[in-house]
Amino acid sequence: MKHIFQQLMNFALVGVIATLIDYLVFSLLFNGLQINYLIATVVAFITSTVFNYWASMRYVFSSRFEDNEKMREFLIFVGLSITGLILTTVLMKITVDYLLIHPNIAKILVTGIVMVFNFVTRKLFIEGRG
Repeated sequence: MKHIFQQLMNFALVGVIATLIDYLVFSLLFNGLQINYLIATVVAFITSTVFNYWASMRYVFSSRFEDNEKMREFLIFVGLSITGLILTTVLMKITVDYLLIHPNIAKILVTGIVMVFNFVTRKLFIEGRG
């Protein structure tokens, strides 16, 4: 139980940093450069995912993969991230266009939902245990 708590704390710290990167890139693109919110969402998500992979594998998750399987691990991480990206984009579309929530607020709400998805799926598919 202590291990899972420490892991959750590490995940939260990495998540906060990745979220800051995500939101800063989104804000720069959407607010600063006036790029469409969906494009800004995708670029921000990809940027934060690269950081997140590095930090998650270094500080959060214990890989079940051997050194010669790191490409497989990375592809699983990317696959889960793409699923998270699709979830993020769909939820942004719903919250902004249908619920009429401002994109800056929607981004915060959607990020919280996707963070839960990310922890659970990475725990199951990278470590192989719940």
